[in-house]
Amino acid sequence: MNFIAIDFETAASKRASACSVALTIVRNNQVIDEFYSLINPEVDFNWRNIKVHGIHTKDVEDAPTFPEIWEHIKTFFTSNQLVIAHNAPFDNSVIKQSIIRYNLEMPKYLTLDTLKTSKELYKELENHKLNTVCDKLNIELKHHHNALDDSLACANILINQYKNHGKDFIQKFIRLKK
Repeated sequence: MNFIAIDFETAASKRASACSVALTIVRNNQVIDEFYSLINPEVDFNWRNIKVHGIHTKDVEDAPTFPEIWEHIKTFFTSNQLVIAHNAPFDNSVIKQSIIRYNLEMPKYLTLDTLKTSKELYKELENHKLNTVCDKLNIELKHHHNALDDSLACANILINQYKNHGKDFIQKFIRLKK
């Protein structure tokens, strides 16, 4: 499988408030590269979000804004590229709302949600949160809610699912995001 696993953390409840992003690039079922950056969300941080991810206003003061980051990562979001996330509707909405906020060109890309694949495969689990699925599959997740660690864990979940359940199982979860 070839795909990009993404993860965003947000500063506030608004989806267009990304404060960090990570991409894990997978080619032939191997992680070949990673990208991580803090993002200056240009909005106030909510204490609830800080409690989840530990990123504060002072951490992002000199960080690039979403449009600056987007210039570097937008080439990964094409109609023939699979971009995955654990709870992909959240991460896809961060992209969409940020693009709308900054009046950027909306990408079309293939997407897959490992939360959905995990719910299908591991019905016995009490929940299907990233850390729970990682525990089930013996996948290391060092710092949950660190975007880089989360995107790597998500990538490893799909690699595991592909190896154990095959291409046909994975294919039925892929959607075109517009």
